Amino acid sequence: MKKISDNNLLNHYIVKHNIENILDKDILRHAQLHFYEKEEYILEAESNLEYYYLLVDGKIKISYLFENGKSMLLKFYKDFNTIGDLELLKNIPILCNIDAVEDSYLIALPSDILRKKYLNNIKFLHHLIDSLSEKLYATINNSSYNFVYPLINRLSSYLVEHITDKNYIVLNSSFLEIAQFLGTTYRHLNRTFKELESKSIIKCEDKTIYILDEDRLRELSKNVYIKSL
Repeated sequence: MKKISDNNLLNHYIVKHNIENILDKDILRHAQLHFYEKEEYILEAESNLEYYYLLVDGKIKISYLFENGKSMLLKFYKDFNTIGDLELLKNIPILCNIDAVEDSYLIALPSDILRKKYLNNIKFLHHLIDSLSEKLYATINNSSYNFVYPLINRLSSYLVEHITDKNYIVLNSSFLEIAQFLGTTYRHLNRTFKELESKSIIKCEDKTIYILDEDRLRELSKNVYIKSL
């Protein structure tokens, strides 16, 4: 992690994400800008929350660590999002491992200062409630969708969520990570990609997915998108 001493860049991100609408200037005077390189740990499960983070640029992944040492990928976040809401409010150790999928910038606010001075700040409390509500909704949505729909629908939804104005998608996550997120195995995911290819809906070239029939892909997605990925 590198602390970036560039107030212009910090202010750029504050303006870009309208952060002054959710945090008072008095809180933001404690803000620091941290940079994490790709694959670098941001937070480690069971350690104490030193900073409450606002992801302002980049992509991170959140994994839950089990007692046997195995982990389960829960979700990915892209800018803008927050990290540490529950740990900050409950004053508990960090629940998940969080690391950077790509080079990422985060605004850091010291958690001890937030707890001592700002947990009664109405504007900040509204922000925490909104953030936790959105994450709860996304978790329920993803869990329900993974339980109800076959993998071909879940994968189609995943791909639709990544469509841009180009006719292809470059996957930034490994196939194993995507399989974990969609609640399946690597083999089943690979078979489902091939099934979509056989229907001439997509064409796969390594991690580049060409969209051949967007209408059919959207129809398979059921218009219920996998959130926060």
